[in-house]
Amino acid sequence: MFQTLYKKCLKLAEHKSSNFYLGLVSFVESSFFPVPPDAMIIPMVIAKKKEYIKIFLIASIFSVLGGIFGYLIGYLFFDLAMYVIEFYSYQSKVENLKISMSQGSGFLAWLSILFLAGFTPLPYKAFTISSGLIAFNLPLFIIVSMISRSLRFFIVAYLSYKFGEYFTEFMEKHGSKWFTIIGIVIVIICIFIYLFLKFNG
Repeated sequence: MFQTLYKKCLKLAEHKSSNFYLGLVSFVESSFFPVPPDAMIIPMVIAKKKEYIKIFLIASIFSVLGGIFGYLIGYLFFDLAMYVIEFYSYQSKVENLKISMSQGSGFLAWLSILFLAGFTPLPYKAFTISSGLIAFNLPLFIIVSMISRSLRFFIVAYLSYKFGEYFTEFMEKHGSKWFTIIGIVIVIICIFIYLFLKFNG
């Protein structure tokens, strides 16, 4: 099924209304759709290099809006939210998170996980819905989503603009690994900065 949807997204990238479909895919991917917007961003940028900033912005804005929609699903529709969470086998993680948050711990850890979910191949939708389930701070959720999603899609769009088909081959072979490594490094740096400011402020 995933491969079928992936191929359909590649076809949509060639459509005359590709910008609209990119926005649509970016939106629904943040709440339930399994194919990430990268599948459309890369071929669209290669075909329309001068528009790579526009393409990156469309993906980022609608992905964050979709993330807010996912948050609201978790916050308002428990049964539907749990169906998606169970599909990704994250129900035990959500329960543990609820316990740690109620005890006053886990806040910084969830911020880190949320960033990684937006930046790496982790299922971002599972974490947008989980954020709603635990009633995580909505403004902070939006800020972290904007940073992680925008950073990821800018990197994808810019490198597609610079390297074209070479970047496509790289993403297919090594994309998941390197986005995960970069995401973890960013989180570690941010935690060190936070701790430094906390203990030296």
